[in-house]
Amino acid sequence: MISSVFGAFLFLAASLPAGTAPDPVAVPHFPDILHTFVWRNWPLVPVERMAETVVATPDQILEIGRSMGLPDPELIPLDQWQRSYITIIRRNWHLLPYDQLLTLLGWSEDKMAFTLREDDFLYVKLGGLKPDCLPLRYKQPSESARKKAVKIAGIFSDLPNAEKTEPLFSFVSRLSEKPPAVTGKPGESLFSPRFCSSYFATYGDPLLKAEPDPYPDGYLARLAASGVDGVWLQAVLYKLAPFPWDPELSNRHEERLEQLRDLTKRAGKYGIGVYLYLNEPRAMPLPFFEKREHIKGVVEKDHAAICVSTPEVRQYLEDAVAYICRQVPDLAGFFTITGSENLTNCWSHHQGMDCPRCSKRSPEEVISDVNISIRKGISDANSKTRLIAWDWGWKDEWAPGIIKKLPGDIALMSVSEWGIPIARGGIDTTVGEYSISVVGPGPRALKNWSAAAANGLELFAKLQVNNTWELSSVPYIPAVANLARHIARLKDRNIKGLMLGWTLGGHPSPNLEVVAELSEPGNLTVDQALLNVAEKRFGRVAAPAVVSAWETFSTAFSEFPYHAGTVYNAPLQTGPANLLHAQSSGYKSTMVGLPYDDLESWRSVYPPDIFIQQMEKVAEGFRKGLQILSGINNRDSSTAEQRDNLAQEKRIAEACAIHFQSVANQSNFVLNRDALAAAKDSTTAIPLVTGLREIIRKEMNLASRLRQLQLEDSRFGFEASNHYFYIPQDLAEKVLNCQFLLEEWLPEQEKRFTADRKRGLSETNNLKTASAAL
Repeated sequence: MISSVFGAFLFLAASLPAGTAPDPVAVPHFPDILHTFVWRNWPLVPVERMAETVVATPDQILEIGRSMGLPDPELIPLDQWQRSYITIIRRNWHLLPYDQLLTLLGWSEDKMAFTLREDDFLYVKLGGLKPDCLPLRYKQPSESARKKAVKIAGIFSDLPNAEKTEPLFSFVSRLSEKPPAVTGKPGESLFSPRFCSSYFATYGDPLLKAEPDPYPDGYLARLAASGVDGVWLQAVLYKLAPFPWDPELSNRHEERLEQLRDLTKRAGKYGIGVYLYLNEPRAMPLPFFEKREHIKGVVEKDHAAICVSTPEVRQYLEDAVAYICRQVPDLAGFFTITGSENLTNCWSHHQGMDCPRCSKRSPEEVISDVNISIRKGISDANSKTRLIAWDWGWKDEWAPGIIKKLPGDIALMSVSEWGIPIARGGIDTTVGEYSISVVGPGPRALKNWSAAAANGLELFAKLQVNNTWELSSVPYIPAVANLARHIARLKDRNIKGLMLGWTLGGHPSPNLEVVAELSEPGNLTVDQALLNVAEKRFGRVAAPAVVSAWETFSTAFSEFPYHAGTVYNAPLQTGPANLLHAQSSGYKSTMVGLPYDDLESWRSVYPPDIFIQQMEKVAEGFRKGLQILSGINNRDSSTAEQRDNLAQEKRIAEACAIHFQSVANQSNFVLNRDALAAAKDSTTAIPLVTGLREIIRKEMNLASRLRQLQLEDSRFGFEASNHYFYIPQDLAEKVLNCQFLLEEWLPEQEKRFTADRKRGLSETNNLKTASAAL
């Protein structure tokens, strides 16, 4: 779950952030907040813990759950608890105040504060605010609440179920089982390493023995069979090496190093190297500097940078890296982010002018110092571990100077698709990163690679092979032809290695296999690579149709209305699990967290009608590709594994289509809802009511169908750094939400405007009568 070294921070006064603390979002489709609480936590939190949270008995909680038709809860394994805390926090964010949320999780205030800050920007993903929730206490349900619960039970029981269901997180054990073949693709490769992150690793402190194994042997074997020859995980130097200024922060570092040594040896059996992501030196809380002012750098809120412009800090970086390399001699490499993410060096967030030392030095000097110090540590240990400097976050004008200062044995990695101009729906914009819908490489990477090559550095490309924030709730996006063309364009760019994805994208897939095919020396064409992978996965007879479907998905995906604001803010990850609000929620969409009903942020630079049009084009294209797959006769796949692969491909394609269509539906709903709120007469309002009814029904159907798919395939809705964006219970709640809007909200709107129309007709008739009398 979360690193136990957080205990080293207990000397600090915990402060749980609240931001503007607005009122929570209402949930009128439940009888009350207590019923909402029980419904949302039923599959994830033990009944005893729920009861403790709201001062109830387990039997009282069970009674509420059963009254809504929920089946008796099953035992929640420790592994599930460790992998779902973000899902639990997110679904209770608008229900519980902090103290009760801590009780629900069994956490201390310090642990929550540490998690919100350090667990991949979790507080940012939650909106940078905590809704001002009233304390929730159990009370016996009223008669009205009981009647509403019975109605909910009826709706819930009518939902279609899957023929064969699998519990949440079933994919972890399935991927961890050792497959029949355990070797990767042998022979020479144009791109090596090809490294990815774990599909299911916990983000916090995965190298502690009590944490779930991020890379079980069976999973490593499957990655190798997909053509992966490297894996990465996050590292924090003070967790892996002695921290000279406060040794307590390094408690249990020997245990982590032991686990890392074991991982490198196990991975090595499959031809896989292990890489560590460094974002260093990590900022420290302000009290840390009370006796260490001489190394204090830029201040950001309640933390400050450890200033790299001091020799003492550079020596720390060098010594810590050397220590790790000596302790883990089989470590394949490090890669660094030095211009963004957490506050690290004083120029990392572009504010170096606020440091008395770094203000006298250029960003190029400071950022290169970080990489040079790490490289010196590798050299001190006489290690073969390689260093990859990622240019993510460097300002364009900084890059040439930084690259020029880097030693020739450092590799330069750049996001391949960055900076490509696109026009979608007639709207011109530029791609940043996280895109499979556009085929790279782009001008930024080409420029930086050129500078790096001139300085003798090896060149690495970072891309997203399986999925992106364009859609991360599926194990991979089957727009395989786009990906293949991207890889083919990199073959003549002298690229040495490929980073295959950020925290998302580590599932064995045809996407990874196509990369491996095109990584082999020779003149293999894109079409042949696609056909080779399709034949292996689906059989020789079925392969041409599968490739046709991949081309269709790729063409459709090229219509995706890409913008950084859209991929981070639109309800792409939640799809139809995102609720519809009868009135504006007043909340801004958050980064891949809580979309609410913030259409303005969802659409970004696209006008609403264009945004909806483009999403519908993508959805329609995925439906067409699904039709091609559905036309394949199962007998065309000769083995049971190939038939299972085909069924999986169909489910993934349908889930993609549902997500994209739902974004269009939700956008249409917000437009029509707001127009209805502004309507002045029944002539305007009644057609809007009719349109809204149709949209709501469509969303209800999508939620019901996606629920069936997720019951069949536990991978849907999951992404490692966000846990489950939704579970089947949430999709069932969306059906309740839609039913409420259809049965209670829309009739009220019709009644309001029908009354206005009757009143208008009556007044007109009275005037006619008076006129006739005159």
